[in-house]
Amino acid sequence: MKSEETDKGLLEHWSPQELAEAFARNEVAIIDVRTPQEYAFEHIHGALLAPLATFEPQNLPSQQGKKLVFHCGSGVRSRKVAEACLAAGIAPVAHLEGGFGAWKSAKLPYVAIDPATGGIKRVDPSAG
Repeated sequence: MKSEETDKGLLEHWSPQELAEAFARNEVAIIDVRTPQEYAFEHIHGALLAPLATFEPQNLPSQQGKKLVFHCGSGVRSRKVAEACLAAGIAPVAHLEGGFGAWKSAKLPYVAIDPATGGIKRVDPSAG
């Protein structure tokens, strides 16, 4: 992971693989800051939704020592949210570099709407 010292504190930039591995070890909570519509269409299974438009750092759930890692579509919104958390005194925080697009490019699993049924299906691009 890369880190950057901002005027608000230390901001970590995680790769998709680093996030997937930490999430599998139950070390992080993933917070999706995209819109409810984007989240409904496809998202990382287990990620919590806290849209940027209504985001309030003080309303984040306690994760009992887990690091919060934010993500959006490209990394722009998640960086804004992470910086807002740092400004509110919430640390450590991180964001997914490249966002959900990078997650999908890394061929990591996610859930999406199945266009045939309208239900939710698991998508595992690495399976073939």
